[in-house]
Amino acid sequence: MIDLLVPILIASIGAGTPLVFAALGELVTERSGVLNLGVEGMMLVGAVAAFATTFATGSTWLGVAAGFFAGVAMALLFGVVTLSLFANQVAAGLALTIFGVGLSAFAGRPYSGVALPPAPAETLPLIGSVPVLGALHPLVFLSWAVFAGVWFFLFRSRAGLALRAVGESPASARAVGFPVIRIRYLATMFGGGMAGIAGAYLALIYTRLWIDGLTAGRGWIAIALVVFASWRPGRALLGAYLFGGVTIVQYFAQGAGYSLRSEAMAALPYLATIVVLVLISRNPLTIRLNQPASLGKSFDAQT
Repeated sequence: MIDLLVPILIASIGAGTPLVFAALGELVTERSGVLNLGVEGMMLVGAVAAFATTFATGSTWLGVAAGFFAGVAMALLFGVVTLSLFANQVAAGLALTIFGVGLSAFAGRPYSGVALPPAPAETLPLIGSVPVLGALHPLVFLSWAVFAGVWFFLFRSRAGLALRAVGESPASARAVGFPVIRIRYLATMFGGGMAGIAGAYLALIYTRLWIDGLTAGRGWIAIALVVFASWRPGRALLGAYLFGGVTIVQYFAQGAGYSLRSEAMAALPYLATIVVLVLISRNPLTIRLNQPASLGKSFDAQT
């Protein structure tokens, strides 16, 4: 039994890691009062930028850096449109996803169906010989560090208090001297950078290849996870790994000879997400108590 559980655990962590990055980034963005529905597009652009960079240089870490900055650039574009030009955040986020899908398909055309050479085994010093942990890629540990940093930032730092204040009441936050628009820009760019790393992980670690639509809806799952988590980092981490576990169990079930159709098995993670969101939505009070009060609402600092 242990021989089966350990591979499932390792694979579940690997499958959930891109969701950890994307969900934590979106969580920080939404905590500032900005609703960015363009996570899928940012992940795709980050993925193609990371793949192209690694294909050209042979360096996985340069690829990750390229994915990060590509995600930041996409988020900055969203920020200009919504925070400076006061466009509707929902419409701008959907437009960003459409733009990201098209841009990644165009930029990735030369690499369509191309696979990178197998990556050399990487692990952190002193951890390589530890069971389970030694089999994890360093980016997994980076996602845990991001989780710890986000939790500390939001609940144990003055800067995190300022960000949460901006998310609850930007007018009150400005009245006490917080730079509302600057904070929202930084939070939005952080969310874009995390989405870019999530896309880079998918392209460089999880699949090692590029195809159109590589993210397969994971950006939308990351947004749903933020709601599932009630805007709390710990719950977002748990939700990401639960989704990863459901994703991986389908492959082990198919390998064990279960006769369910592959299409039905592939739909299980998304069905599980829908069920969870329906259950949460049955008690709207829970959402109202935890959702940032100004989420999705524009704020003009000049008025």
